[in-house]
Amino acid sequence: MIRLAFAGLLLATSAHAADMAFFVKNQRQQAVAVELFSHDRETVWPGGDQVFLIEPGSQKSVPISCNQGENICYGAWVNGNDAISAGVGPDNDQPCDTCCFICVEKTTETIDLVE
Repeated sequence: MIRLAFAGLLLATSAHAADMAFFVKNQRQQAVAVELFSHDRETVWPGGDQVFLIEPGSQKSVPISCNQGENICYGAWVNGNDAISAGVGPDNDQPCDTCCFICVEKTTETIDLVE
């Protein structure tokens, strides 16, 4: 009986954390701000009203801890002008078919930001 209860408890726990990374390449002429949004829970990376700032022509690896299987989408915009945006945008409210990824342990997804 105890074994069955323990097995049920293990199955009922939430998804386990996974560490993954996003490799963001800014191929634009302007600096861009980037945020990552969970579409499965209310979580934003880096969070705390912060953004990942990527200078023109540079690249940055952005490690995150997410829930295995979680849907993560990026929003990017020209720093200082959020009317020029990519992905789901600065407010996570733009439709996008190619800007979301599934959280998988020890993987890296590449985001190319182009003109």
